[in-house]
This record gives sequence, structure tokens and C-alpha cells, in this order.
Amino acid sequence: MDYIQQQLNDIDKRISELKELLADADLADLAKTEIEELEKQKLELQASANQPMSRSADTLTTDSDAGINPNIATLEIRSAAGGDEAGIFAGDLLRMYTRFAQIKGWRIEEIDRSEGNLRQIKEIVLKIQGSDVYNNLKYESGVHRVQRVPVTESSGRIHTSTATVAVLPQVLETEFVINSSEIGFEAFRSGGAGGQNVNKVSTAVRLKHIPTGIVVTCQTERSQLQNRENAMSLLRSKLWEMEQMKKVGNIEAKRAAMVGTGERSEKIRTYNFPQNRITDHRINKSWHNLEKILEGDLDDVIKALQHT
Repeated sequence: MDYIQQQLNDIDKRISELKELLADADLADLAKTEIEELEKQKLELQASANQPMSRSADTLTTDSDAGINPNIATLEIRSAAGGDEAGIFAGDLLRMYTRFAQIKGWRIEEIDRSEGNLRQIKEIVLKIQGSDVYNNLKYESGVHRVQRVPVTESSGRIHTSTATVAVLPQVLETEFVINSSEIGFEAFRSGGAGGQNVNKVSTAVRLKHIPTGIVVTCQTERSQLQNRENAMSLLRSKLWEMEQMKKVGNIEAKRAAMVGTGERSEKIRTYNFPQNRITDHRINKSWHNLEKILEGDLDDVIKALQHT
């Protein structure tokens, strides 16, 4: 498996680099700990390389709910049109879904994050685990539009901005196997906060599916192996989604309905602050408790979508 061999080579290289630090009294303990962790990862990777392959993507069932774990979902939020205000709104959506998950008792794990000015959200990827997570969140995919006076607006003028949301299920590995020769692998050093040792080892992972050009990045775990597993799971979900779209017909129309391009005119839901109103345009229904919904009280909205 080519991508695993790439990782093994990378681990060997980093172990060699860390061994040079053993002579430094200040770094010896840290280097030793990292070497032990890398040796464990190496053994696990070697074991995974010997596991038999399962069914290929070509044999994936046409039942869109088969082969997935409904208790795990990936939630992606990206700022779109609207500059800084779009990044602020993406952060508001992140808080809304985080609070909703907490109310439900679900577990949240951050997979990747990209921030702009003033820590505004450019993109964030979350793994959420809990009872029937995917079926609760799957209708949240699409363009979300906000209308309000931004905190950066001095003249009091109402602005319109957008952020996109995508919800993907976790696809069972036995149901959808990716050809390893079609995966490009890159390990790099995480750039996030986390202590003086966070950038000394290349634990972050970037995978590229060469035929489709899909790229996923995972960098929040300290272990490269954990990041690799999260990245593979996310890549599998994205490819599964693409396969499902092909099977229902027009892939471009399906994707546009799910997410769109993020333009202000493409929307599934509008958050209108001056009127204290949230409107879901797919079912033409509004709620007049915007602040409460943004604090995670999404049950009424989700149930309305599920029962339509």
C-alpha cells in the first residue's frame, strides 16, 4: 500500500532526526517520548498494511443509508460571501451546532480548523458522535445566509453574508474501500497552539484522492496515525457522497442543492436579525426566536425538515 509506505518512510526519517536530539539534555526526555510514540505508530501501520482489502467502491450498495454509521457524522462549516462578516457568521454557526450537540449529549472532536482575521472561521471540520447524529444533522447541508448589521459596520447598514455547511456520514470501511495507489500522502507540522513541542514532529496529515482531486487535512491529534485514520474516514465519506450523487442522477444538481457555491442568492436558510426571524426556504417555514436557535435550540427546525 503506497500511502502506508510513504508514512513508514516519513516516520523512519523523523525518528532519525529525533535521535540526534537525545544528546541535548533539555530535549532528551521529549525526544525519547516522541520516538516511543513513533515506534508505536510504525508497528500499527505495518499491521494495517497486512489487513485484507474489502469491497471496492464499484460494489457499493445503491441504498443511500446502507453502509453508514448513523451515530457518527462529519460537519464542515466554511465562510463564503461577505468578507469578515462571513467568517464571524461561520463562527456563530459553529457555536450553534456545538451547543446543539452538547444539549443532545453528543461528543465533538475537532478535525481541522482554518482561521482568518481576528480568529474568524474560514473553515472548520468536526467529527460528532452520538445517537442518530447523521439523521438529525443531514438536512443542515447547504448555504446559510445572515442579514444583520455587522459589528464592524459604523453606519448601521444591514449586510448580507453567507456560510456553507456540509454534513457527511461515516462510511463503514467494509463498504467502501479506496485504492491506495490513488491516494497522495503528505505529513506536515501542525501550526496550532499546544505547547512547545507541537511543531517538532510532523503529525498533521493531508491526503489527496488523485482521480477526483479531493483533498482532506487532519491536524488536531498529536499522533500522525490518529490524524491519518481521521483523514481516511473523511476522504471515504466525501467519495461515498460523490458516488451516491452519481447514482441518483445529476451530480451537479444534487451538489448545488446540498451546498451550492456560497453565493448570497443560493440559500437554504436565512437568519434575519432585524426581524428576529429564521426562515428555511426549502419548506417555506419561519421561526421568530433567532437568538434561542443560535444558542442550539434546533429541535423544532430539524423536526420540521424531517417530517416534510
